[in-house]
Amino acid sequence: MISKFMTVYPGHIDMPDLGQNATPANQRNFSDEELASVFDKLDAIARQMEKFGWDTLWLAEHHFQREGYEVLPNLLMLAVHLAHVTRKLRIGCGFNITPMWHPLRLAEDYAVADILTKGRTIFGVGRGYHTREVETFGSPLQDQNANRELFEEQVEILFKAFDSDSFSHRGKHYTLPPSVPYRGYQLEELTLVPRPARRPVECWQPIVSATPRAMDFMVKYGIKGLVGGGAATMAEGPIAAYRDAAARVGKHWQLGENLGIGLFVHLARTREQAIREMTPFYEEHVKMFAPLGFVPGITPEQVKATERRGGWAEAGVPTLEHFMKLGSWFAGTSGELVEHLKKLEARFPGLEHINLSTSICTPQQVMLEQFQWIAEEVMPAFKGTKSLAAE
Repeated sequence: MISKFMTVYPGHIDMPDLGQNATPANQRNFSDEELASVFDKLDAIARQMEKFGWDTLWLAEHHFQREGYEVLPNLLMLAVHLAHVTRKLRIGCGFNITPMWHPLRLAEDYAVADILTKGRTIFGVGRGYHTREVETFGSPLQDQNANRELFEEQVEILFKAFDSDSFSHRGKHYTLPPSVPYRGYQLEELTLVPRPARRPVECWQPIVSATPRAMDFMVKYGIKGLVGGGAATMAEGPIAAYRDAAARVGKHWQLGENLGIGLFVHLARTREQAIREMTPFYEEHVKMFAPLGFVPGITPEQVKATERRGGWAEAGVPTLEHFMKLGSWFAGTSGELVEHLKKLEARFPGLEHINLSTSICTPQQVMLEQFQWIAEEVMPAFKGTKSLAAE
């Protein structure tokens, strides 16, 4: 049953123009001051979510984005900061892009954040999808097999470091520790200092391809998964694949158990108003993500059209309403959203976590209004959740 409400904030600044007729994505180039404004925005979002009883604020690690779409390079530093301006809100790393880290530095930094935030920092790992980021940091991304191989070895090291009093590792990419003399003895094992206070570590990962290899890997390490709403509502593929992987090792999970399902959401007094208001935010999402392969079904010609101002209808670029029908986007009233979520709850009886996110480039004031609206008119319809505003 749905009981935990979450959102993802990837770190976009408030932009002066939005939509298909606004500045093309690759032409955006904001000043240092404009890019740094994201941190005050993040504070305001966290305080609002705390006030209205949300469970988790997920953040996204990204680098070098002068375009202003995703401007949060270090989630663990931000989690420690946000723990000082909130009391209960959990801060999720959605996700630490593991190929851009040395796994032991990531393990250490998470452990420090876990201790300082008293368990409110939620660990997360991901493989990355921006070549500008991953390849710049010296790891493969264009070679997907090499990327996955590296990622899997890094995650193995992370959990060894978290779970063992001392450990060693001999793999393709890492030899830990190196065989060197140290203070009168030969180094053979390491201890992570500090180790997380809360073990086993709660860890999450995005589910994209849902291959048996990927699902088996997640289940092996007890990694929970975040699934996009389109996959959840068009078909049960990723959700069933995760459950089936658990069953292969004797774990009997219900559909949706240990998963979070995500939707892009915008509420208004009527469905028509919600669509009208959400459309420019959706169009910015398409401008940002279509060239990266994250707009399902879009053709190469349509991707080219999104790189120019206007003319999307003539090019056949999918509309917001198209993705609403597929289930990954929602625009409507609070009552309609409750009905939509109740249907998900019925289909996936193990589902506890629902991720309701505003689209990338939604202005700060609109985000704050949406989080309050959802808390007051949607969350109370679900067992075990309530708006703190009512207390």
